[in-house]
Amino acid sequence: MPGPGSDRAGPETMGMVVVDKEAGWTSHDAVARCRRIFSQRRVGHAGTLDPDATGVLLVGLGRFTRMLRFLTGLPKSYEGEVVLGRATSTLDASGEVTGTWDMSRVTLAEVRTSAASLTGLVDQVPPMVSARKVGGRRLHELARAGIEVERAARPVTVERFDVEETSGSEVGVFRIEVDCSTGTYVRVLAADLGEALGGGAHLRNLRRTRIGSFGIDEATTLEAVTDAQVLSPAQALRDLSQVELDDEMARSVSHGLALDRVSVGATGEGPWALLDHGGALLAVYEATDTDRLVAVCVLAGSR
Repeated sequence: MPGPGSDRAGPETMGMVVVDKEAGWTSHDAVARCRRIFSQRRVGHAGTLDPDATGVLLVGLGRFTRMLRFLTGLPKSYEGEVVLGRATSTLDASGEVTGTWDMSRVTLAEVRTSAASLTGLVDQVPPMVSARKVGGRRLHELARAGIEVERAARPVTVERFDVEETSGSEVGVFRIEVDCSTGTYVRVLAADLGEALGGGAHLRNLRRTRIGSFGIDEATTLEAVTDAQVLSPAQALRDLSQVELDDEMARSVSHGLALDRVSVGATGEGPWALLDHGGALLAVYEATDTDRLVAVCVLAGSR
């Protein structure tokens, strides 16, 4: 495998790698490193992970970067620690302390009860230190300039918010596990949990353990990424409904032609990843108001 910055001959690598991002790296840093590893420019990711956080980051390579939008909406899982009694400017351990409370007597049962009240469909206000854009500028850029703007609350779904005591001796520190929809800020959950308990809190040691079906068990550190870890486009879209086509339909798909839903055998709401008889991804199609399916992204002939 070529090292970082080396020249790489041959065709562009296309597919996706499941990266286990280390703390201190931004998502942009991870993308830049993969550009160097694979010696190609077309590289992108399917969802930002905070610099201090670790864990699963999906990085697309080559023409597959056009398909990353079908992965950004997948549900996500996290683990981390909530520190009660101290609120910070960034809602995590990297920020300045903005408030302190004596919450040493808060019990595990009380924390679990408050966490349960933060599950289901909840409204979240994005933190100022985030990649969310307002007026065309990212919030963290505005925050660095000392500017705070109004942010509209957005609905997110928290499927699971489990709390356990930590194995250490620190008082007021609880381990959490969260399953949630895309767009959920676990930092905000931690801060809201502190407020619900009558004080404040911040998050530390955040780790994303899963995006859709892509878990930390199949993730690779950037230092260890090689061609062997590159998933094919079809493997990378395994969370979509997949339909294998005959040769005639495959030819139609390669030209981006609309298809009859019944003839394709597409069930559910879609979108659908359409494959040739050899398992190669041809395109992603979506439903219309009629019985026709239309192409939204064609990648005919890729494996």
